[in-house]
Amino acid sequence: MNPRTRAGTAGRAIGVVVLISLSLFPCYWMISTAVDPSPLSRGASLLPSGFTLDHFRHVLVDAGFLRYVRISVIVSVGTVVLSAIVALLAAVAVARFRFRLRTQVLVMVLMVQMVPLEALVIPLFLQARNLSMLNSLLGLVIVYLSFSLPFAIWNLRGFVAAVPKELEEAAYMDGATWLRMFRSVLLPLVAPGLVATSVFSFITAWNEFIFALTFMQDSSKYTVGVGLRTFFTQNSADWGSVMAASTVITLPVVIFFVLVQRNLASGLTAGAVKG
Repeated sequence: MNPRTRAGTAGRAIGVVVLISLSLFPCYWMISTAVDPSPLSRGASLLPSGFTLDHFRHVLVDAGFLRYVRISVIVSVGTVVLSAIVALLAAVAVARFRFRLRTQVLVMVLMVQMVPLEALVIPLFLQARNLSMLNSLLGLVIVYLSFSLPFAIWNLRGFVAAVPKELEEAAYMDGATWLRMFRSVLLPLVAPGLVATSVFSFITAWNEFIFALTFMQDSSKYTVGVGLRTFFTQNSADWGSVMAASTVITLPVVIFFVLVQRNLASGLTAGAVKG
């Protein structure tokens, strides 16, 4: 290996190390602050002053933060399941069926994704109030569903379009009904796309704050984002508890990502091959 090649390899390795360090440093600071006995006096020190789990005990036992986690799990799982079902059926419709204004429908679906969430707070609040869905977990799931559907439909459309029609026709020739063909032929082939859209839907529902705060009037129905606010007072914050609760919030997302990461990369790229 010549010196120029070695220098290029070393430069890339250093760049990767720097990028990973910058990406992981916020996580390190969060966890190290959560186990620091005196987070307020830590200052800019890279190392905590000691080790304690008292902040986690306060968050999980005294503050009852697990009830917020339970509510967020219910809302996020409901959003993922409904989003996967509705988006897949809609993707099949726009990819396989020919109807008037088909292209315009796809463009409108994509335009919805570009609307800032803050611009939708008041109209969705008024609509939820008229439908008696305020302070309702179902209402919150429906709101998150509307946020995740545009990306899910657009992504899954590429997967459905990439499946050869001949496979579906062969299933029909063998006597399969549309439902059997959908379950045995189409669904396994678009499964990587469902994984990618499920990750997006889960993160959208798990991390959202504004609508959860606006729609939920009962503190027992707060999600983790709103529950984290309880550790802030008017003039100060319990940073040890805040970081401990943030660590608890991060764990489900990390676990979910680890479980589906094998199919995530192919799910983000394979749908762009055709469509």
